[in-house]
Amino acid sequence: MGFPGIPSRLPQVGTTIFTVMSRLAAEHGAINLSQGFPDFAPPPRLLERVAHHMAAGRNQYAPMAGALPLREAIAEKVAALYGARYDVEDEITVTAGATHGIYTAIAACVRPGDEVIVFAPVYDSYVPAIELNGGRAVFATLRFPDYLPDWDEVRALVGPKTRMIVINTPHNPSGAVWSVADMAALEALVRDTGIVVLADEVYEHMVFDGGRHESVARYPALAERSFVVSSFGKTYHITGWKIAYCLAPRALTAEFRKAHQFVVFAVNHPAQLALADFMRDDPGFAADLAEFYRNKRDFLRNELAGSRFEPLPCAGTYFQLARYDAVGDEPDTAFARRLTVEHGVATIPVSVFYPAGDDHRVVRFCFAKNEETLAAAGKRLRSL
Repeated sequence: MGFPGIPSRLPQVGTTIFTVMSRLAAEHGAINLSQGFPDFAPPPRLLERVAHHMAAGRNQYAPMAGALPLREAIAEKVAALYGARYDVEDEITVTAGATHGIYTAIAACVRPGDEVIVFAPVYDSYVPAIELNGGRAVFATLRFPDYLPDWDEVRALVGPKTRMIVINTPHNPSGAVWSVADMAALEALVRDTGIVVLADEVYEHMVFDGGRHESVARYPALAERSFVVSSFGKTYHITGWKIAYCLAPRALTAEFRKAHQFVVFAVNHPAQLALADFMRDDPGFAADLAEFYRNKRDFLRNELAGSRFEPLPCAGTYFQLARYDAVGDEPDTAFARRLTVEHGVATIPVSVFYPAGDDHRVVRFCFAKNEETLAAAGKRLRSL
């Protein structure tokens, strides 16, 4: 029941599944492969640079748009990776994590009555952000089991009220990665429209097996109408620092910053400066992430090989989906709870990412863990 006289803006929303499963894991001493965070340390050099800037007195507010050295480092990185030139002053904004960046982009553009197309299974922060700003989420379905879009379906969903399309590649929770053909289809779809694209690209450095991340920044006709959000937390194993950034053309950035300055204003100053130093000192760190996480993916898949779980394809991110219908036929939410409480491995049920709770008997494992953690989880999973 809401506070008397104040009806809930999100009456259907409870506590996020990540909080629920991590709490359950802690209560039962389970290995936590549910919430997406590493259990290993960030680079020592990065920690040293934070301490340096704190000791040097850089402990007050950063500029609202972000510390200039970090925005410059971001511009250099994006130019090197995608051949895209973003103006440091007017087109790059540092945010308090990717969730903040996504929310702010939606708040800047979505008005009451607007429709926003999202792809299910959909990361859980998108729809509440749309609804809090008076919009309505319209769901396209990523095809099971490859979790790629059906562009005929997406075209049929576009209408006069469509304000924005939110995309996520590499995709959480599935690990699917969009192709050049997918980006071409998106570009054709929004051409000659007023539709804005919001691209969640936080796993941009985690694409496996020779694949390539197709950032919207690579495509000028998309970049000119897009917000691109990426995450330092995912790249540098510092999810608790909550630092990310948003790229957008000048006009969109101006609207973005109008909201940004009143939602968070500025982001941790010494950490921003430390990231700027580290990006310049060790530019190869991000480039090595694909191989680093591919090895962890393969390690977990090998651990599952002797189990009754069936791993699905995983082309990117640090998540592995697996079917469990050979283990049990209960709904995935009940199975995930039983797996945590009775067998000591916490996971995420994928049905929670669908508006109608579509249940394909699939759960999500996070493999951003030490091999000792993955091996211990694998032993328990093989015992089922």
